[in-house]
Amino acid sequence: MNTERDLVNKIRDTIHEHRLVARGDVLVVGVSGGADSLTLLHALRALAPELELKLHVAHLNHQLRGDESDADEQFVLWLAREWSLPVANARWDVRGYAEENQFSIEEAARMLRYRFLASVAQQVQANAVAVAHNADDQVETILLHFLRGAGLSGLRGMAYKSSLQLSEASGQSSVNSGQVNLVRPLLDIPRDEIETYCVENNLQPRIDETNFDTTILRNRLRHNVIPYLETINPNLRAVLRHSALSIADDYAYIRQNVLGIFDGIAHEANGALVFDKKWFRALPVNLQRGVLREAVWRLRRLKNMGYQHIEQARRVAAEKDAGAEALLPQGLLLVVGYDDFTIGEHLPLPDAPLLLRGETITLNVGDEVLLEDSDWGVRTSPPNPLSYEERGSKTSPPDPLSYEERGSKTSPPNPLSYEERGSKTSPPDPLSYEERGSKTSPPDPLSYEERGSKTSPPDPL
Repeated sequence: MNTERDLVNKIRDTIHEHRLVARGDVLVVGVSGGADSLTLLHALRALAPELELKLHVAHLNHQLRGDESDADEQFVLWLAREWSLPVANARWDVRGYAEENQFSIEEAARMLRYRFLASVAQQVQANAVAVAHNADDQVETILLHFLRGAGLSGLRGMAYKSSLQLSEASGQSSVNSGQVNLVRPLLDIPRDEIETYCVENNLQPRIDETNFDTTILRNRLRHNVIPYLETINPNLRAVLRHSALSIADDYAYIRQNVLGIFDGIAHEANGALVFDKKWFRALPVNLQRGVLREAVWRLRRLKNMGYQHIEQARRVAAEKDAGAEALLPQGLLLVVGYDDFTIGEHLPLPDAPLLLRGETITLNVGDEVLLEDSDWGVRTSPPNPLSYEERGSKTSPPDPLSYEERGSKTSPPNPLSYEERGSKTSPPDPLSYEERGSKTSPPDPLSYEERGSKTSPPDPL
């Protein structure tokens, strides 16, 4: 069997079937120096004349293995020169970044690697970035996500083609930034075929000894768990890959619905996302989870969150009263207001009391009501001769009648005194629109079609 011809043909078929690149594309190829990326670069170099591709090598020195990392870098630079390919390289302190941001080494390395690839793509004006994940990597990824309790987004595994935000280059999330395609031409190629290809083509990849460290969960799956599971089902790898393809179809349908809903019930304000609580609570549970995952993706570019994080946040948003909170990954906080809820930076709220559901207080003009078990009170007074516009308000003065007298079926205002909260009108939502960077009223409950979206954010994988 000619593995070289077969493997190159498989890669060509994958490129055509999934439309990974187009003729004339500039393609950045991430090369670590290992067997996978070396095979990818070698095969793409063979296909480049036929597909009219312009290849650009990119290598990031993670500085995790001392002299070995430096030797990997020098090998890739030498190889690019030997094969007459342009190359970009950089050295970034992955360990320091992980400690500073409280990430695992593996997660920090992944994030910085994509940030580096995005920066190279931006510099060379690339159409796509190719990475060397193979069929066995896909199986390991699916199992990892399953063990961590991921939803459909994680169980579908890695996509042949997804989007890499150019905002990754600066580390700043931006829904409106440009993007390039992130492609995986080796996703149908098993690791043993890649190793055979290297031998047949006299390729001498660098060996990363950390790939054999079974204290790392992925390596434990690779060397211990998957071989054991294959004693139960020898077709395990194929079964998991096929399951992932089926799950990906289901996920695509749900995501299409999430994107059709999202911009109709959410708006951005001062770096946070504000959601219409009424419309969110009317959604089916699976779409509620999808909306929250999309929110975290837009704010943090974080994917594959565990079930518990999302479900806790969903229950708070869907069931709890104003003032309730839920922590989300990477320093995000969900805070429930009266008519909405907000997901943004974890900032402490003022120590302000809230009325319980169904609790009322009666306010009479000129009276001051002290609230039990707190130092707060509510004071009302008749309007002075100054116009409301001169007093900084464009609304009518508050009706001095109690909520019971006015027959309101809604929750009463937050019982902070209006003067203490800087307002002579009805009290604001616990995160006021001005505090959240908006001077407008909350979104009205128009139908999703009426409020529809003009853009579609990138798929988080």
